[in-house]
Amino acid sequence: MPKKGGRQAEMGKEMQVQCKRAKVEAACSLAVMSFESPDSLFGSLISPIKPEVFFREYWEQKPLLVQRNDPLLAAYYQSLFQLPDLKELCSQGLYYGRDINICRCVNGKKKVLNKEGKVNYMQLKKDFDQKKATIQFHQPQRFKEELWKIQEKLECYFGSLVGSNVYITPQGSQGLPPHYDDVEVFILQLEGEKHWRLYKPTVHLAREYNVESEDRIGKPTHEFVLKPGDLLYFPRGTIHQADTPPGISYSTHVTISTYQNNSWGDFLLDAIPGLVFDTAKEDVALRTSIPRQLLMQVDIADSTKKLSSILRMLADRLENTRELRSSDMKKDFIMNRLPPYLGCDSDPLTPGGKLPKLDSQIRLQFRDHAIITVEPDQENSDEVRREMVYVYHSLKNRRETHMMGTEDDDTTTEEGMSQTHGLRFPLSYFDALKQIWSGSTVYVKELNLTSDAEKENLALSLWTECLIEVF
Repeated sequence: MPKKGGRQAEMGKEMQVQCKRAKVEAACSLAVMSFESPDSLFGSLISPIKPEVFFREYWEQKPLLVQRNDPLLAAYYQSLFQLPDLKELCSQGLYYGRDINICRCVNGKKKVLNKEGKVNYMQLKKDFDQKKATIQFHQPQRFKEELWKIQEKLECYFGSLVGSNVYITPQGSQGLPPHYDDVEVFILQLEGEKHWRLYKPTVHLAREYNVESEDRIGKPTHEFVLKPGDLLYFPRGTIHQADTPPGISYSTHVTISTYQNNSWGDFLLDAIPGLVFDTAKEDVALRTSIPRQLLMQVDIADSTKKLSSILRMLADRLENTRELRSSDMKKDFIMNRLPPYLGCDSDPLTPGGKLPKLDSQIRLQFRDHAIITVEPDQENSDEVRREMVYVYHSLKNRRETHMMGTEDDDTTTEEGMSQTHGLRFPLSYFDALKQIWSGSTVYVKELNLTSDAEKENLALSLWTECLIEVF
């Protein structure tokens, strides 16, 4: 394992190479993808399909195939990732399991051919050529600038984590058996051609990955070949398999996936505990004891009527509630998402410009990268915990660890673990923060706080975290 300093030096060299490449590809990028806003980026990704048509007719409903036959788009897609990129990346230190899997579909089952430890490019290429193994490269946005740029905008657009994997499959081979995933998937064909077969879901909008046997899935509902510049979307639960046809040297595609564990069910599991906690403080019905020995009973049918009435009461309360506490999903998203893409020539985010004063005009920046939550005071261990306002942001997140989990292995350092970045304020600051979060310019002296000192303190705190700009 390289030392921290050595690793940073390697990353620095890689960044210089990436920046040079990014400048060469800039004209192509601007011509085919619009990075002006999250909305425009998604619109250009699925073009010529309009977003309103996509969400009305395809999202979570059925696959979408966009075959474009556009040389400019094909060249841009190819620039996102190519087989030769792996040689350079392996020299920086990639590991089997963590960064790369090698696999092949044999008799309807996935056979993993990983070695131990660090990936050697010559061995990797040998397995690719001789064993006809598929190379699966995890989360390439950690290394590829343009994928970082795309996925960061998509995380803003969806409000959900967006991961990616690159699959490189030699001719006449298939990497994975028929299966379905628990994510919404966008496939971008980068190099070569890939033959796809899609099947009717056995589990609609599935919540987990699963392999399906050939005799269970029936005939394909869709069958086609993707070429460079083509796009494919399918909902979670869609059964699929793909192979590189004979005569095509190899295929490279990237899967961009989102909306894992991001359903109404997940949101309810996150929000209901807070709703019950708040309601129990005000309604004695939730504070009365459960029947004696209820926890010891196998059949609790006698108590379901009581539970049903409580749930109906909670539903009535929910309809009249404007604020719904949902902090865990929010925090998980903001902690683990990509930091803003600021371009190769930009320095790391540091406070700049003039300090905010009482007569300054301020405006929120990086709105898509910051959230406000109301939670019990995390720094007070007393029995009575006051509610505080927390501002969390992703401006200091580490791109190198995006979507890589927190598994302990020989290459994980304490520095690489996810952590929250943000600020903590008294509950009385909530309305002033909402003023700033409205998106319009506001004078510091007009913030909804009782004293000038509090107004300046709030503005200075946000400025220090690079969350506001001063005019």
